[in-house]
Amino acid sequence: MIDTISPDLKAILKRLKLSPLLSTLPDRLALARQQKVPHQDFLLTLLTDEVSRRDSISAQLRGQKARLDPEHQLEGWDSTTRVHFDQELWAELCSLRFVEARAHVALVGPVGVGKTFLAHALGNAACRRQYSVLAYRCDRLLKNLRHARLDGSYDAELRKILAVDVLILDDFGLDAMDATESRDAYEIFTERHRHGSIIVTSNRGPDEWLAVFADPVRAQAAIDRFTSNAYDLVIEGESYRSRQKPSLTRPPKTGSRSRTRA
Repeated sequence: MIDTISPDLKAILKRLKLSPLLSTLPDRLALARQQKVPHQDFLLTLLTDEVSRRDSISAQLRGQKARLDPEHQLEGWDSTTRVHFDQELWAELCSLRFVEARAHVALVGPVGVGKTFLAHALGNAACRRQYSVLAYRCDRLLKNLRHARLDGSYDAELRKILAVDVLILDDFGLDAMDATESRDAYEIFTERHRHGSIIVTSNRGPDEWLAVFADPVRAQAAIDRFTSNAYDLVIEGESYRSRQKPSLTRPPKTGSRSRTRA
């Protein structure tokens, strides 16, 4: 027997902004009747469905605002690939306790091993926990700050970067920074020290970052603050990108924004 939802109930649900419940309500009613679910438990099930739906939408919106790749999720990692890292440490990072502690993460390894995937996966997990996140490729972030200086929006742009719970800096240390870029990197590392988490992906270990700064004094101060409060996850192995190579059995996704970087 399929339950018919009365117009009055539909109107009330819409007024309460609960109209999405209408899509599952008939099935929930049938199941509740079949299993003789108490009224209170039935109501709890309905509202739990709605909370889960809203949490999912909220996480998606947070991910979009954060510039995260939506396909880079913890559960989407291909564990059969020949990429190796400390699984115990990774499990600890996935708990997001480092965000609660305002600690940092350095994901270090050669090109193509999935550093960006793992960083964005942690970012998406943080969004599901309702943390604020921003993800940048490092060169674009520094370019944005340079442009912000020209149009007078530098302070506002820097505040936005410093305010989030998790800041992802992808491909840090890929290119040498000039004096202005070095000052900006210094500000980010020092101002976020103990105030918010940074996830850095890099082909170079933190001991090699000193060379990419224009000012060695600022570099030492910034790197020391980061490394003294960071987990280091070293990733080794074959390129993870080979797992995403198009084939006859797995055609490319038209219009996909997904790009797994280093």
